[in-house]
Amino acid sequence: MLEIDNLHAGYGPSRVLHGVSCAVQPGEIVALLGRNGAGRSTLAKAVMGLVDWQGALRWKGQSLQDKTTCDIARLGIGYVPESRDVFPRLTVEQNLLLGQKSQKSTRQQRSKRNCWTLADMYQMFPRLHERQHTAAGVLSGGEQQMLTLCRTLMGAPELVLIDEPTEGLAPKLVELVGSYVQALKARGIAVLLIEQKLTIALTVSDRVLVMGRGRIVFDGTSAQLQANQPVRQEWLEV
Repeated sequence: MLEIDNLHAGYGPSRVLHGVSCAVQPGEIVALLGRNGAGRSTLAKAVMGLVDWQGALRWKGQSLQDKTTCDIARLGIGYVPESRDVFPRLTVEQNLLLGQKSQKSTRQQRSKRNCWTLADMYQMFPRLHERQHTAAGVLSGGEQQMLTLCRTLMGAPELVLIDEPTEGLAPKLVELVGSYVQALKARGIAVLLIEQKLTIALTVSDRVLVMGRGRIVFDGTSAQLQANQPVRQEWLEV
């Protein structure tokens, strides 16, 4: 589905990624772990066309070279940034509707399992239903995180890149995010989960990537990572 080969990316003259190669298969949850500064967020931004990159990025065999962020989103890749980026003066419901594809696209997607509605969002997160007419800017951090996740789903993605969804959230909300990710898998949606919390990442993922100094230093299952103490000590543990 998503293929990344020998990817180099960064900000101006500063290179962050140094020859990253990995892939995400349909319906697969892949956790991308690593310390701050390892390059995880830069990888997501490169996929979405938000930073300059060299190498190969392919979506269903199609190159993402020279594609704009809007083009990439329309192809079926959703992005939930760490910064959340809600529209603060718009209501919860207006934010959600901004993420919705055009009526023509919605009709084309209607038979697919990755098509979501407002009712789906409110069922998954009842708190958003309660606050549907509230300006997004006054929501709590956890509520804004829920809103950003749901707004992304309204675009009917087949793959969602989620950057640090549990950052700053209370333990109960962290569990809720884990349930959310598993609900995506149940609908056949693939997820690249960028996460610091090892426990949730290992619990929900089918496969784990560990990034260090701009490179992939481990690719395997959760069980394999748990059994690999040298990798955990060098690249993850404080």
